[in-house]
Amino acid sequence: MRTAATHDTGNAHAGPVAESSRPGEPGGGRTSAPRRQARRSSGGPVHSTLILAIICISYFMVILDNSIVFTGLPQIRSDMGFSETGLSWITNAYVLVFGGLLLLGARAGDLFGHRTVFLYSLVVFSLASLLVGAAQSSWWLIAARALQGVGAAVLAPSALSLLTRSFAEGESRNRAMAAYSAVAGLGAACGLVVGGLVADLISWRAGFFLNVPIGIVMMVLAVRFLPETERRGGRFDVAGALLATLGSTALVLGIVDAADHGWTAPATLLPLAAGAALLALFVGVERRAAQPIVPLRLFASRERSGAYVTRMLYMGAMIGFFFFTAQFVQSVYQWTPLQAGLAFLPMTLVNFVFAVRVPRLLESFGRPRVLAAGVVLTTVGMAWLSRLDLHTPYLTGVALPMVIIGAGQGLALAPMTSSGVDGVAPEDAGAGSGLVNTVHQIGSALALSILTAVAATVSTGHAAADIAARSGTALTGSAVLLALAVVAVLALIVPARAPRKQRTT
Repeated sequence: MRTAATHDTGNAHAGPVAESSRPGEPGGGRTSAPRRQARRSSGGPVHSTLILAIICISYFMVILDNSIVFTGLPQIRSDMGFSETGLSWITNAYVLVFGGLLLLGARAGDLFGHRTVFLYSLVVFSLASLLVGAAQSSWWLIAARALQGVGAAVLAPSALSLLTRSFAEGESRNRAMAAYSAVAGLGAACGLVVGGLVADLISWRAGFFLNVPIGIVMMVLAVRFLPETERRGGRFDVAGALLATLGSTALVLGIVDAADHGWTAPATLLPLAAGAALLALFVGVERRAAQPIVPLRLFASRERSGAYVTRMLYMGAMIGFFFFTAQFVQSVYQWTPLQAGLAFLPMTLVNFVFAVRVPRLLESFGRPRVLAAGVVLTTVGMAWLSRLDLHTPYLTGVALPMVIIGAGQGLALAPMTSSGVDGVAPEDAGAGSGLVNTVHQIGSALALSILTAVAATVSTGHAAADIAARSGTALTGSAVLLALAVVAVLALIVPARAPRKQRTT
């Protein structure tokens, strides 16, 4: 397969994904039809900064809701009567539907135009957020979180596709991708602070109600300023989407049940076997489908395949970090939700500082080195944090490891995302963007289920001591996942980028 770039940092473009280099596309020799249409509708030039702001704020809302719930988990458990393992379904209901339908959502953008489906996804996401905030029972809460996942599954790939189509591959794409990736990191961390603040001052519900006015404002701005993309003929691969969603859900169900029934119990083995069978069928369907939601040619690039594996492992480790650390500081330190959210500020601030420097670092050191450094730093910080116990001090046992984790995440996310979308042909732009987000969400759901099941086996007979021991065990698992991510970067992404550098010297 033809590669997307000729330089190690991607500052020169010779591949198919950056349609900006073609006549009539953004950044090319003349203004594209979508941009001309957008200019006419807005009555003035469409500034790339404004487009980026709309995309990033909307994506920030999606990522925020992935973590805003963490600092409210103790309150939710008390209000709704969730068990320890049942509590994980508040997150899993969201990320499983999110991940399972992402590819179908990406395909919808290709068929109906990414701006159109972006607007509809904002409507669904905002409505679902209202239902989450109004939930009166555990089943209502989980169902509303699943509906949020539907909206997010369409919004996220549309946002990424709009970004890649609006910014030419090279310096402008690197800067836009750095902002997009910084939003991912900051959204996760800020969700904890916002969730803690509103849970402490009002209720855990208030954080979800905030999405409604934000969503409305984004809809208005998107209609006015976002350019529409061309529509492509075709149809939905419904069978593929259903098999991907049901297969991953069955795997998560089996892993979660292992915590309650054991790994050899029928309640565990049957869902695991069903999940494996459904995912095998999914691969078979994708091989035969005329217009698959996952074109298997996307895996022909060694770098992209490495990026998918790395992202799945990395984000799986990070969701375990947020889920267990938020509970640790509240249960062991007896901190309020607000204090728990503020406990993550060291990570948030350092994450931002490093994320904004990524474009310059990419120019100086190249993508493989920046990505490898980021993943290694995150692994070191997570291994340090995993030493948690009942007597761990916050400053040296939690805050300092978080600083290292924040630096690593700030460095890793942008190059990881770029490696996952570079070199994708225009006709696969939606599927390529969707796959990046899919491995993110499915990896998060599977890893959280595994970490929760492993942590649940630890028991000391004392509530706070249990939380401390389980958190340490789960975070050790996160460190192992990150170590595997380091191996994936060194074995797949670094060798794939090396020949490009050699060809340009």
